[in-house]
Amino acid sequence: MAKKVVGVLGLGIFGSTIAKELGENGYDVIAVDTNITDVDRIEPFVVQAVQGDMRDLELLQSIGFESCDIAVIGTGSNLEASVMAIMNCRKLGIDYIIAKAKNKTYREILLEIGADEVIRPEKEAGDKLARNLMRNHIVDLIKLDESNSLIELTPPQKWLGKTLAQLDLRKKYELNVIGIRKDKLSTTEFFIDPDMEIATDMILVAVGNTEKFEHLDYTNRLD
Repeated sequence: MAKKVVGVLGLGIFGSTIAKELGENGYDVIAVDTNITDVDRIEPFVVQAVQGDMRDLELLQSIGFESCDIAVIGTGSNLEASVMAIMNCRKLGIDYIIAKAKNKTYREILLEIGADEVIRPEKEAGDKLARNLMRNHIVDLIKLDESNSLIELTPPQKWLGKTLAQLDLRKKYELNVIGIRKDKLSTTEFFIDPDMEIATDMILVAVGNTEKFEHLDYTNRLD
């Protein structure tokens, strides 16, 4: 499979972090920003770093930006620049465009004019921190799709000494336990004895509805 080329337009904290991380992991990155200091800072990590305006289609054409498979629009506060950058990327035939937005209105506009994905890093970071603070038993959660997640959790006090068969988590919480770790340092065992008693240090690995299970955990209603 051919290696993807990623273009990053805007080298603030968001854009430069993405460009540096991708570059350090072997991706070809073309980076553009009006600020020469930011351009110079990222140059060692990318194949091409250029001082210029992302709104300038001719500039992007002159540096071969159309070779990018993915474009990341790293400015979130300048709506005009983001809109023009997305339009330029569409004209250049770039397959997938990711843009940053500072609020919900900007997000809706950027999606409407052609962005494939729009993220709000500050909001997403805040949401993640809030969820982490509310967790009681969830150790880790990886979303599988819009509705379901792979969930690692420690057992509530009331589960201790009971078996999975007795708990019947599938019926009670729509939670399908697919693995168990004896403790945090153990590997996951996928062949589970339903009559094995749940112990204090165990971590259960399960698949369940994200919203439903998070709500139960955050409100401490697992029993």
